[in-house]
Parts: sequence; structure tokens; C-alpha cells
Amino acid sequence: MNVLHIKYAVEIAKTKSISKAAESLYTAQPNLSRAIKELEEDIGITIFKRTSKGIAVTPEGEEFLQYARRIVEELDEIENIYKNEKSRKQKFSVSVPRAGYIAKAFAEFTCALDDAASADIYYKETSTENTVNNVFTGEYNLGIIRYPTSSDKYFKSVLSEKKLAFETITEFSCVLLVSENHPLAKKQDIVPSDLSGYVEITHADAPSVPGNDTKKTKLSENPCKRITVFERASQLVLLEKVPGAFMWTSPVPDELMKKYNLVQIKFGPSNKKLYKDVLIYRNGYQLTELDKRFITDVCNAKRKYLSN
Repeated sequence: MNVLHIKYAVEIAKTKSISKAAESLYTAQPNLSRAIKELEEDIGITIFKRTSKGIAVTPEGEEFLQYARRIVEELDEIENIYKNEKSRKQKFSVSVPRAGYIAKAFAEFTCALDDAASADIYYKETSTENTVNNVFTGEYNLGIIRYPTSSDKYFKSVLSEKKLAFETITEFSCVLLVSENHPLAKKQDIVPSDLSGYVEITHADAPSVPGNDTKKTKLSENPCKRITVFERASQLVLLEKVPGAFMWTSPVPDELMKKYNLVQIKFGPSNKKLYKDVLIYRNGYQLTELDKRFITDVCNAKRKYLSN
């Protein structure tokens, strides 16, 4: 098996185009096509198939690329070490849910980085489904996923099937986040009927769960309006500015609430719904020093912001 051909396959999967991959690899398209054909013959599977929309990865190809990306990453690391030991670049990547305590942990993590060391840092806030796929394919080394504890069996099955290691970081009850001027701001025991007629702010990429569990994850049944957005800062601005707006979320750091003039209200005893945040990474992946430092910062932030 030719290592160069493995690199070619990874680049094609990344660009989703043989012509674009050929351009970035500075090679002719026919040579690239021939190399992939030889690679597929060597390993006995079809990695790519042509569709009306371009190149698509086959299920067998996706499994192969999971290993191929690791090989290319390790080869690049070896090359960086021995080409120029002094300028070795640290790499860190994590895919996470939108959560105040995780964002605070990431801020602490980045502030503590060695100014003299070279590093590439990737931090992506996205859905549980996307995070699982990001880690499975090797695009990100670490992930944190969020889901209701009632869906624990389903998600553990998915993670095991994809050969992903997982560790629970925390379990928590959601809080209701509202403007300090909201009519419910001083109410202690919120029930679903209290929210009728108000405006719910929600994530555009909420976790996907099987069957009827999707309905069970909705904490409010009859809001007057629902505004769905991706970007967390926009959500907080909307909570501050839109009359009657509310959002269900994990507990929020005091600094953010003060900045946007918000308050958070805990569930009453009759309305507690538990969620889990779970760390995931590929089986066999060796945590780097940066990985370990980030996980430590997340755990410290969890104790600070999510403790009852």
C-alpha cells in the first residue's frame, strides 16, 4: 500500500472533488484517479463513488478514511518533529455543545497557552450529532456531547458502534434564562403552562434522538413564538432585547448574565429534567498534554458553574 495514495484519498474526501484535490496536491487529475484506483485494488474495497453531485464516500470508504486520517496526521507530526524540532507545532481540536461553562473553560485554556510555543487550536460549537461525526471521522480529536439522561442507552449504543470512548463529565438540570425584566424573573417554581404566550429562543441544531424521545426533549410545549438560531451570542442578545423571551440552557456564568442583564431560574422539584455532558474520543487515541489540560479546565469550570 502506497502511503502517498493514502494521502491522496484523505485529500479527496476533504475537498469532495478529484479536480480540487488534484489542484491542492499539485498533481494531474488522471494521475490522481489512477492512484485511487490502485489503492482500492490494493485494499479490496471501493472508497469513492461518483454521483450527480460529485464524489461520495462509500460506507467501507468511510471506515478506511477514519484510519487513513490518523496515519496522515501522525506522518505529518513525524515530519514536523524531525524537519525542525524547535518549531514543532502543537495541535488541539475539540467539538462541543453551546455551553457557558465550556466556553469559560476554553478561555482559561487558551489564556494559559505558552506564548513562545507554536500551536493550531480548533474549537467548534455544534450539535451532538455533528460532534459524534466530527470525532468519528478524525476531523476533531475531542468532543463533548449533550443529551437527556433518558436517551443514555441510545447514545451509548451509537458511541460503541462507532468505536468511540466516552466518559461522563457532568449531569445537570436545565435552568430557564430570561431578562431581569421578564415577568417570570422572580418566579421560583416554573411549570410548562407558565411559558404559554412567551417567546422561546432555541438552538438550531438541537440533539437528534430516536423515536418519540425527540418530543420528550422539549421543555416548553406552547410558546407564542419560537426563534431558532445557531450563534450563542445572538441568543443572549435576543433574550435581553426581545420582550418575553426565554431559553432553556445549562447554568450560565455570572459574568454572562451581568453582561446581558439576564437571570436564571431553576426548575421546581416537579419539573427537573436531567441532561448529560459526555467527553468522547476515538478508541486508541492517546490524549495529548493539551487535551489533558483542556479536560482539567472543563472539570474545574463544571465544579464552579454547575455545582448546586
